[in-house]
Order: sequence, then structure tokens, then C-alpha cells
Amino acid sequence: MIKVGDTLPAVTLMEFVEVEGNGCSLGPNPVDVAAASAGKTIALFALPGAFTPTCSAKHVPGFAEKSAEFKAAGVDEIWCLSVNDAFVMGAWAREQKTGGKVRMLADGSAEFAKATGLTLDLTARGMGVRSNRYSMLVKDGKVASLNIEGPGKFEVSDADTLLAQVAA
Repeated sequence: MIKVGDTLPAVTLMEFVEVEGNGCSLGPNPVDVAAASAGKTIALFALPGAFTPTCSAKHVPGFAEKSAEFKAAGVDEIWCLSVNDAFVMGAWAREQKTGGKVRMLADGSAEFAKATGLTLDLTARGMGVRSNRYSMLVKDGKVASLNIEGPGKFEVSDADTLLAQVAA
């Protein structure tokens, strides 16, 4: 399992882009984790699934609402990762109004989740292998802090907890 001091896995995530520009075409675009995190401070949080109750009502809104505070504290980007495809993450981004605040990144085949060891098996609930709920502060591609939730919990991966760690 990934831990503080480890480098993020060298995988490619996907991001749905609404507006063409900056070398990005409309639709799903690849995001090389190593290149995208190099030289940046990133507030990363992951969750079991787009449009699910806790994720939609608490997790994403908390980070979107605190995005200016994260930026003021020195965070370059906020990433939300979920084992969903880029089209679903794009639709969820529109519904959650995360544009310019949170990058909604698709880990469609759970490559990132598997590489970090932070998977959650929801096969019995018809959802397959997903990401566990957690947050981490990433500095130049390395994990600076990591907050992993217990099963069914939402206590340590919230925006306030990670923001306090950024400010510390």
C-alpha cells in the first residue's frame, strides 16, 4: 500500500475536457500522473464512485467549496479520482460545478487504485473493484500526507482535514 514518502504510480488517467484548448481536444484526454504532478502541490482525493450519495453530497462539494483556500495555502491543483470512465466523470463535473476548481479524473480500469493498494471490492454490491475513500497531499509527485477512511466512513478524507495538513 502506498505510504507517505512514496511516489505516485506511473499510470495514465483520463479527463473529460468540455472546451478545446491548451493542447487538449474535446472529450477524454490522457493525464500522465508523473508529468501532471511534477513540480506541483496537489490535493488529491479519491472515492468509490461518481454520483454516489456521500461522494456527491459531501466529498466533492467540500473540496469545490474550499478550492480558493487550498490555492491560497499553496496547492496548485485539486484532483478527484474515481473508478469511472471519463464520460461519467465529465457529467459529474458538470453536475457538481467543479470547473476551474477540481479536476475530475477517471481511473476507468482501476489502475491507479490497484497500483496504490487502495482498492475497495464492492463486487457484492454490483459495483466491482473501486477506489477506497481517501485524501492525500502530493508534493512534486510524492505523497506528503495520506488519510485513508475506514469501511463506510467519511471522517478523515474531507477537505477540512487535508486543508489543515496543507497549512501545517
